[in-house]
Amino acid sequence: MNDALPVVRLRNAWRSSHPWIFQKLVEKPNPRPKPGAIVDVLNVDGEWIGRGFYNGHSRIAVRILEIDPDVTVDAAWFARKIAAAVALRREVLRLDEVGDAWRVVHSEGDGLSGLVVDRYADLLVIELFSAGMFRHREWIMDALRAQFPGCRFHVSADEHVQKQESFDFHGTSTTEPALITEHGIRFRADPAGAHKTGFFADQRDNREWLSRQVAGKRVLDLCCNTGGFAVYSAVRGAEEVVGVDIDADVIELAKGNARLNNVRPRFVQADIFPWLRDAANAGDQYDVVILDPAKMTRDREQVIPALKKYLDMNKLALGVVKPGGLLATFSCTGLVSEEQFLDMLRRAAYFSNRTVQVLKVSGAGPDHPFMAHAQESRYLKAVFCRVLD
Repeated sequence: MNDALPVVRLRNAWRSSHPWIFQKLVEKPNPRPKPGAIVDVLNVDGEWIGRGFYNGHSRIAVRILEIDPDVTVDAAWFARKIAAAVALRREVLRLDEVGDAWRVVHSEGDGLSGLVVDRYADLLVIELFSAGMFRHREWIMDALRAQFPGCRFHVSADEHVQKQESFDFHGTSTTEPALITEHGIRFRADPAGAHKTGFFADQRDNREWLSRQVAGKRVLDLCCNTGGFAVYSAVRGAEEVVGVDIDADVIELAKGNARLNNVRPRFVQADIFPWLRDAANAGDQYDVVILDPAKMTRDREQVIPALKKYLDMNKLALGVVKPGGLLATFSCTGLVSEEQFLDMLRRAAYFSNRTVQVLKVSGAGPDHPFMAHAQESRYLKAVFCRVLD
C-alpha cells in the first residue's frame, strides 16, 4: 500500500466488485482530499479494498481504479491502461482495417471510470466525466500521445458533469474538423461545431449492416444528425434518401458529408412529429425507416416520460413504413433498458396496428465494451425489424 495517499474509510461492509462507491457509504475523511484526488480505500474493518478517485462533492464518492495494493496509480499506470485499450482496438478488433474513427477508451468498460476518448483520424476527442480524470488530464494526454504520435486534442466536459463533479473547465473552444473514413465512406467530424464529439462512431457497424439492405429502395433517416445513415444509404445505392433533423447546423454538416461522397440525399430541417404526421396523411411510405433520436434523459425519475416519447415517435415512424419494409429504431438513453425498449416497440406496434418482426437486436460497436460487473457503460439499443403488414 502507498502510505503517502490519503485514506478513505467505508461506513459499511463492501462486497461488490463495482468500481463505484456512493457517498452514503463513505465516511467523510478529515482533512478532506480535493475532488479527484487519488486515495486508498479501506473497508469498515480496516481491510484495504482498492485505490481510486475520491470526490466528496459527488454522488459517486469513490471510483475504484486499482484492486492490487502493490500497484501505484500514477502516470505510468495511465500509460499502461490506455495502451491496453488501444491494443484491444488495433490487435484484437483490427479496427484500423475498417477505418480511422473509433472509440479509444470507454470509461468503466476499459477500467478508466469517468473517461471517454474517441479517435477521428489525427484528432482525439477527450470527454471528462469525473473530477479525477479532469485533475489528471495531462497524464491522459501524455499516454495518448505515446499511442498516437502527432495527434491533436479536443477536450470537453458537459456542464451537468462539471456541476455534479464540482470542477470548472472551459474545454477546447476551437478545433479544426477531421476527415475520417469508415467502411470506405468519408465524413467530417467536427467536435467544436456539432453535438457531442461531432460524429457517432458507436453506430459504425449498425450503419454498415443496414446499408446492405437498401439498394434500390426509398430510405427515410429520422433524427439524421450529421447524416450517417443517410449518406451510407445513398452510397450503397438507395433509390431515394430523405434525412430529417430539427437542428439546422447539423443539417448543413450532413449536406457536407453527402458532398464528400458525391451523393445527394435530400435533407430537411423539421420537427419529426409534425413532419411524420403530414407524411402519413399524404400516404407517403418508405422501404426503410431509421429512427435514431438523441438521449432522452439522465434522470431516473424521467425514465417513464422518456419511454412515452419513444412510444410516440415510434408509432409515427411505423406509420410511414411500407408493408414488408424495414424499421431500424435506436435508443442511446442508458437508463432505458433493452427490455423496456423492446416492450415500448411492442406497444408502438400494437397501437399502430402493425405487425413487427424483430430481425436483429444490437448495440454499440465492440470498441464500446462494458464489464459484466459494471453495465452502466452499455447504453445503445439497436433494433432492426420488418413491418409485415
